[in-house]
Amino acid sequence: MDSPCPAQSILVRQSANRAGQRIERISRVRDLADRWNSMFLSFLRPYNPRILAIVEILLILGVSAFFSVASVTAQPPEKPQTAEADQNEADLVHFGDLIDVKFASGFEYDWRGGLTPDGFLDGLNGLGEPIYGRCRSEAEIAGDIAKIYGKILRDPKAEVKIIDRSNRAVVRLSGAVTFAQRFQLRRPVHLRELLVIAGGVTDEASGEIMIFRPGNLGCVRATTIGNADDSKVSVSKGNGSQTLNITISELLKDSPAADPLILSGDIITVEKAVPIYVIGAVNNPRQVSSRSQITLTRAIASAGGLAKDAVEDGITIFRRENGESRVIAVNFGKIKTGELIDEVLKPFDIIDIPRRGAGKRQYPPVLDPAILSDSKQFNPPLRIID
Repeated sequence: MDSPCPAQSILVRQSANRAGQRIERISRVRDLADRWNSMFLSFLRPYNPRILAIVEILLILGVSAFFSVASVTAQPPEKPQTAEADQNEADLVHFGDLIDVKFASGFEYDWRGGLTPDGFLDGLNGLGEPIYGRCRSEAEIAGDIAKIYGKILRDPKAEVKIIDRSNRAVVRLSGAVTFAQRFQLRRPVHLRELLVIAGGVTDEASGEIMIFRPGNLGCVRATTIGNADDSKVSVSKGNGSQTLNITISELLKDSPAADPLILSGDIITVEKAVPIYVIGAVNNPRQVSSRSQITLTRAIASAGGLAKDAVEDGITIFRRENGESRVIAVNFGKIKTGELIDEVLKPFDIIDIPRRGAGKRQYPPVLDPAILSDSKQFNPPLRIID
């Protein structure tokens, strides 16, 4: 049997003393009013009985009103109702958490463990009633445990704590960012902050960000995608998961919908623009990211322009269409003079500008594998956000 702590006993005694004092004061006032009423009525008895009856009724009503007010003022003031604060998603129980349950009355019912695949506390004796834990707070789980164990214990007090969060699903950020990262979240964080930590977006970005949100990893307690009516932020759902498509332009405009709260398990991809490769006799051979239609003139300008030994009338465009390779010969000199229409490039085109004295390439070049692969993003470093 649980025994009350000294602090609780003191509070109980103080409350009882205050209640007794209020009752004693009300009794004194009632006795005084009765004596005063009797004296006043005895004084008025020789007069008209009708006047006496009216005065008596008024006295009774006045005394009743007084005691009704006294009883209201004697009640303790009610605590103001406060709105429940938004629950921090990082403080809710997730898959992979290690949870500890301790009872104040003893250690025989204590438990430590994780969640089952269905989200229930794995191995805790719920007396035939499984206790659900996923995406719930420590206080909510403790309340359910106390309610169930109240059948066999008197006023059970259970303390629930998440003692290890290191095995939670991480957030992955990759694509057109300076540094691909993995994040373990221990506090609320938004998309913009993670992009800043990753060094920002690169020139390869297409202007769109995709967030894939698995349905069973994060915990959503409130609207986390801002204004769902925003035309620049689309949300698609399927199999319990969500896909958020965000434009970088809306993010730069400080649109709340474009800066959602990130949850554990989210996969963030900054989409890369379609690549076009400019090689050969240019000042800066490179991959040019195409966010819209791009012409040959613009692609060469993006690569630093033609080198001094470039052969303008011998440019070759290697294009892959419908599973076949095409070779397109272009006279860039005539394009500059306006004799020919500027060639509109397509995704994955390879523009080869030959040099004087060098033979013209007949077959598409083999690009450096390091340019085509994202091997550095397969296993990015882990960073804890706390």
